[in-house]
Amino acid sequence: MEVKTYRATTMHEALALVRRELGPDAAVLHTREVRTGWFFGLLPGVRQIEVTASTEVNVPSRLPPRRDPDHPAPPPSTPASHPPNPTPAAPPVPESRRQDDPAISGGVQSQLSDLQSMVKQLCQRSQSEGRRDLPEELFRVFTDLIDCELSEELARELVERIRSQVPSAELADPLLVKARIARMIEEDVAVTGPIAVTPGRRRLAALVGPTGVGKTTTIAKLAANYRLKEKRRVGLITVDTYRVAAVEQLRTYADIIDLPMQVVSTPREMRDAVRQMDDLDLVLMDTAGRSPRDEVRIQELRAFLTEAGADEVHLVLSSVAGERTLMQTAERFASVGTTALLLTKLDEATGLGNVLPVLRSSKLPLSYLTNGQNVPDDIETADAGRLTRMILSMQPLDAHDHGPR
Repeated sequence: MEVKTYRATTMHEALALVRRELGPDAAVLHTREVRTGWFFGLLPGVRQIEVTASTEVNVPSRLPPRRDPDHPAPPPSTPASHPPNPTPAAPPVPESRRQDDPAISGGVQSQLSDLQSMVKQLCQRSQSEGRRDLPEELFRVFTDLIDCELSEELARELVERIRSQVPSAELADPLLVKARIARMIEEDVAVTGPIAVTPGRRRLAALVGPTGVGKTTTIAKLAANYRLKEKRRVGLITVDTYRVAAVEQLRTYADIIDLPMQVVSTPREMRDAVRQMDDLDLVLMDTAGRSPRDEVRIQELRAFLTEAGADEVHLVLSSVAGERTLMQTAERFASVGTTALLLTKLDEATGLGNVLPVLRSSKLPLSYLTNGQNVPDDIETADAGRLTRMILSMQPLDAHDHGPR
């Protein structure tokens, strides 16, 4: 039997989807209200109506068929050998009388009450089915994880792992359960520490990623911290010649911090630019934003990085992007030789559960976190425990106290 499920913001919209795809004869088998989570109950989730329907199930109506008063239904046919009694047919009941007749209106009201009772039972059943076989305490943890913007599949995976590892007696302690969940998440978050700079030995770190994720501003933060706080000799290279404003923005930062800067337009020019910075401790390379779907631009970026001989390639991702977008971006940029992830715009995110799947699937460690536009502030070296706490409770990121080190 083919059964399909539809979701919409209202029951009317959900039923419209059913009729549009399955036709007017489709039978509604199941309805329930679901919510997509925000973070840890601080904001309500988005309410949606879920309708399960099928065209292969015949659900007869419990209401009596409505008859046209001008065309009464014919009497049922009987065999010829047993003619029916000649009972005169009752005249049709006028519409106005139907509405005023207590017997008729009472019968319809009874039918409606029965239908309301059935809908209530379906809603109660759907809520219990959502819990499946999870005990009450684990179901609360499960919904908290959904509120943190973890996917339903990942939340259930974590809860099931807890269930299999923790004795039943300990499941009643919510603090213990959440502590174990936090430990599991922390184990999935690998970090690199800051860019390792050795005086007298040039190290080249490139930042790559889609457009609008904050690569240029992050380059300026790193350059300012290593030049002004670490007292390292730092240089800048930019290949973001597609946006004139990006070159001028980086040049402004270079002038303020007093850094050498090279603008490169082709892979061939890259060798000369890098050679001129051989005497520096750290070279930071800014690249043009690339769409993950633009394979030609991705390969062009790879050519630049190959000519530069980059020691580190940090993929810059915006924490406000959706889980699917983050996963696809990491997958497409893997071909340029990414070695670490760098998360930006934490100050704009309503939850960070969306970043956990990409950290697990890409197998790339996390290098830095940023949460604003202030240079050289609003950046810190990634820490697994701290990020886990932010994922589970949205602990605010205070970059002023946790700069690169």
